[in-house]
Amino acid sequence: MKVLLVEDDRKIASFVTKGLQEQGFVVDACRDGDAGCDLALEQPYDVILLDVMVPGRDGLSILRLLREKQMRVPVILITARGSLNERIEGLNLGADDYLPKPFYIDELIARMHAVMRRAGGDSVSVLRAGDVSVNLLTREVKRGTQSVELSAREYALLTCLMRSPGRVFTRTQLQERVWNYHHDPGTNLVDVYVQRVRRKISDDPEQPLIETLRGVGYRFRAS
Repeated sequence: MKVLLVEDDRKIASFVTKGLQEQGFVVDACRDGDAGCDLALEQPYDVILLDVMVPGRDGLSILRLLREKQMRVPVILITARGSLNERIEGLNLGADDYLPKPFYIDELIARMHAVMRRAGGDSVSVLRAGDVSVNLLTREVKRGTQSVELSAREYALLTCLMRSPGRVFTRTQLQERVWNYHHDPGTNLVDVYVQRVRRKISDDPEQPLIETLRGVGYRFRAS
């Protein structure tokens, strides 16, 4: 799943980002409400995690704007433990859940899965292309009926490509989304991982599911 985290506390933001990435999530994190609002409006996310009190536009106003624009992306509010009024207001504005600080990363992930199930069920939580399927909730990958074992990075790479079939991702974009760092022109990291994923999903070299566009990048076959 692709997650937007809007949280101004550096320690909490780092803790959440690292914990989610270790579980194969793609995380965009920002510490400013204005920047977070722009991202929420411009890019598709499976879940948005909003701290209520952030610099710039606050979390509740971001939530209000999303709902006014009929954007139904699941939103989990991150609140101070004693802020009952904020939690009530957030739920009334259309928040799907709230989580008081401090919290365990496992509880956050469980709540994310729960709001995803309520929001869209199987059609949202399972990616399919041909006979390849990825369950975003259980992280189970299958080729036909055969289970495929992927590392966390391999899983993140595959889901990044499968979420946008037909879209070309440059190596820079894949490094930023999957490894969360900017492109190093001297590394072939992306190419190595693409080859690993291809082997594991038994990708046909004559009609590959993951297509190479020489000098550009990679895309998952749109069909």
